[in-house]
Amino acid sequence: MIGISKLYCGAVEPSDPLRYARQTSRLPSHLLQFSKDKKPVVVWNMTRRCNLRCIHCYARAEDEDYKGYELSTEEGRRFIDDLSYFGVPVILFSGGEPLLRKDLPELIDYAVKKGLRAVISTNGTLITEKMARIFYEKGLSYIGVSLDGVGATNDAFRGKKGAFDMALQGIRNTKKAGIKVGLRFTMNRRNYEEIPKIFDLIEKEDIERVCFYHLVYAGRGSTLMEDDLPHDKQREVLNYIMDRTKDFFNKGRQIEVLTVDNHADGPYIYLRLLQEDKKRAEEVYELLMMNEGNASGVGIACVDEEGYVHADQFWRHYSFGNIRIRPFSQIWMDTSDPLMAKLKEKKKHVKGRCRTCRWLDICGGNFRVRAEAATGDVWAEDPQCYLTDEEIAIPDEIA
Repeated sequence: MIGISKLYCGAVEPSDPLRYARQTSRLPSHLLQFSKDKKPVVVWNMTRRCNLRCIHCYARAEDEDYKGYELSTEEGRRFIDDLSYFGVPVILFSGGEPLLRKDLPELIDYAVKKGLRAVISTNGTLITEKMARIFYEKGLSYIGVSLDGVGATNDAFRGKKGAFDMALQGIRNTKKAGIKVGLRFTMNRRNYEEIPKIFDLIEKEDIERVCFYHLVYAGRGSTLMEDDLPHDKQREVLNYIMDRTKDFFNKGRQIEVLTVDNHADGPYIYLRLLQEDKKRAEEVYELLMMNEGNASGVGIACVDEEGYVHADQFWRHYSFGNIRIRPFSQIWMDTSDPLMAKLKEKKKHVKGRCRTCRWLDICGGNFRVRAEAATGDVWAEDPQCYLTDEEIAIPDEIA
């Protein structure tokens, strides 16, 4: 994740994570990306069932009964026990649609009592006032609601008429219950012009957070490769996101704005700040070095509905093991798997432009699963790095 508000708007200073010695166990949630021990945030895709059918779903979720395959409540408890033992800071309950699991409140309650921060990723359509109150009582910290536009645009992506209105009511119910809520928006050619409307919605509904996701070619999203934003549009969109975020800050509204799944955004912000505020640019560079870029296989993990462990939620085609057989904590630290070993030192293995890029230490080689989907080689350069050859070249005085 690249925090636009943290970096470009100065919401975080380099001294902030240093105050906690950059230790995961001590850092508040908004500073976890700057930890140095990189205990993983764990996404649990606890069900593959979903009441919608989104065209870019990485899990290929359907409205079918998968109960014969899913981890049981008791297996979920044992999984959470291990995450607590391992020192995982956050468990993100996802799907499919996690609200279709009746034991979700029970598992949230269990995770919170075990010392984990519990959050949900949802389409928002099933969050009633009653359910939102239950989540609040169980100690849920945050709900991220996925929207792909406003009104009919969202409904087209989500495969159901009225999905936007239902999600908006879910957002309102969440806020009424006192739970922090944010939006999740996946950018592509079909919906990037909706981004101004998303910012307008944030302002109108007093929403605290928004994550703009770059498209990842996984699951049903693998069919949208040609719909990804061209490089010039990615730069244009990022400039707009920075401008709107800055406008919020200038009005005294410190909304949290992030981009996700393309770490070229970090150097791009730094290069823009060099032209606008060199002192802040130096601070941002220090923060980006702490962030270290893409964290797949290191600072982010995924466990699917059957218990298989993946490098992140987009790697469902490759598993390191199953928690029904071995605890997550053992699987995650076992570098006998060649891919796991290389992901934990990915900068040594990247190819093409990535290998000689001046930003490798703060980008981390960008998104390996996207490179694999586009080229067949997991270590090839990420095709969605939009930085020019001149921007990534090592200056003569450094080379």
